[in-house]
Amino acid sequence: MSTFAELFGREPDGRWAGPGRVNLIGEHVDYADGLCLPFAIAQRTIVEVAKRDDDRLRLRSLSEEGGFDGELTDVGPGRPDGWSGYVAGVLWALRQAGHAVGGIDLLVTDSVPLGSGLSSSAALECGAALAVDDLFGLGLGSSADGRKVLVDACRRAENDVVGAQTGGMDQAASLLGTAGHALLLDTHDESTRQVPFAPAEYGLTLLVIDTKVRHSHADNEYGARRASVEKAADALGRPSLREATLEDLAALDADLLPRARHIVTEIDRVRRTVALLDAGRLAEIGPLLDASHASLAGDYEVSCTELDLACSTARAAGALGARMTGGGFGGSAIALVPADGADTVSGAVRAAFASAGYREPDIRATEPSAGAERVG
Repeated sequence: MSTFAELFGREPDGRWAGPGRVNLIGEHVDYADGLCLPFAIAQRTIVEVAKRDDDRLRLRSLSEEGGFDGELTDVGPGRPDGWSGYVAGVLWALRQAGHAVGGIDLLVTDSVPLGSGLSSSAALECGAALAVDDLFGLGLGSSADGRKVLVDACRRAENDVVGAQTGGMDQAASLLGTAGHALLLDTHDESTRQVPFAPAEYGLTLLVIDTKVRHSHADNEYGARRASVEKAADALGRPSLREATLEDLAALDADLLPRARHIVTEIDRVRRTVALLDAGRLAEIGPLLDASHASLAGDYEVSCTELDLACSTARAAGALGARMTGGGFGGSAIALVPADGADTVSGAVRAAFASAGYREPDIRATEPSAGAERVG
């Protein structure tokens, strides 16, 4: 396995970590001015980076093929492709916003599993963004407001360079997350609030079940869902579905109604979840997780048989609630379980996957962790 020095002929200036995220609830509403409740996790993407005195970008990864060797002026919509677009796009977006950034050498040494639904792309973007901020002295990473500027640059990288029409939830969680809390993100005005979420303090565990079914946010299905949401808002004469009520939706065509119903009901579920967490009633959020999954699988149609099996099996084995997390069409599910029942739930899910002939899932407990940071 190659080292940074072997690849680039010098040592890196430092190492930075961008965490993946789990979205507790509030799925597919970040592009509808909705409310989301994600948190940063311990699984991280690590980048080793060195500043250059020119505009050249040399990007490599120990786990992924491809990369990029070119000029920052060569970066733009659709260029470069593959994983390197997420990194190059961050520098492009920062320069577009008027920040004085130049070239870098970058090596990805560890990665959040790609396509796992834990936002490997945002982890990569945010680790790179913090590295660039440090190396070029932008001064953005030292405050929450500054980090929101980095969040926007990472989102633009994904939207404008990679072409994935995601919202900014993943990047906000990765850059603004704190241990012991979920991040309430209002995507209408980009305001945030830390909400207490520490399952272990309540004798609970949150399991992440990676189904090993891989997905891509840049595919047609994800874009089609976003287009439906925007079309529904237009049909109702509203700037976004955040402004709509369930009663309003009766005016929609049959093809738009279920998509819009998911958005409206999911935003309400986030509000109810936050109220329970603020009141110290974490153990009572299970039914809201279940309802979220039912809506994502039924109205929004972004689940898959593996995610459905993971959730139903976890519930039957004693989970208080379970839902898919992330963009869907594969990836991961989460299950809130009594700590003393975590092994039972995990074993039941593995057995169900084996019986169905699916790949063995990766199941691990997770807790809210710190956001992106320099680690060396």
